[in-house]
Amino acid sequence: MQSTVGVISDTHGLLRPEAVDALAGVDFIIHAGDIGSPDVLDGLSQIGPVTAVRGNNDKGSWAQALPITEVLEVGACLLYVVHEIQALDLDPRAAGFQAVITGHSHQPFAEVRDGVLFLNPGSAGPRRFKLPVAVARIHVEGSTLRHEFVELAV
Repeated sequence: MQSTVGVISDTHGLLRPEAVDALAGVDFIIHAGDIGSPDVLDGLSQIGPVTAVRGNNDKGSWAQALPITEVLEVGACLLYVVHEIQALDLDPRAAGFQAVITGHSHQPFAEVRDGVLFLNPGSAGPRRFKLPVAVARIHVEGSTLRHEFVELAV
């Protein structure tokens, strides 16, 4: 069975229609922090189930309810979610994770290290400098992951 996970980060209160379109049809959504507003999570939940972590800019009572880290099981894959890669306090491979999902840098990034995919979808919120506005998708089949970035036309 194949599942698709939409990955979004650093929205900073802005849920772009282009991001909603890019995530349409996914089975799960991960928001890797700096959400900015509970309205963003409400909008994403109209697409599918949302797993979200608190970013360094998420403040207020709504944000305090969000965890710093989260785990999502998709097929035979475990995905570890944390906003800032520097806060990673475990060995993901030894812990059985196939991927570590982060945000914070606003730069799309993907690299396989020691058999673990490290993925940052970039920022889908307000444009920062000349960085792309993007989301990502992770296609999961059994214990195999394949990722793609979707740059938003904004």
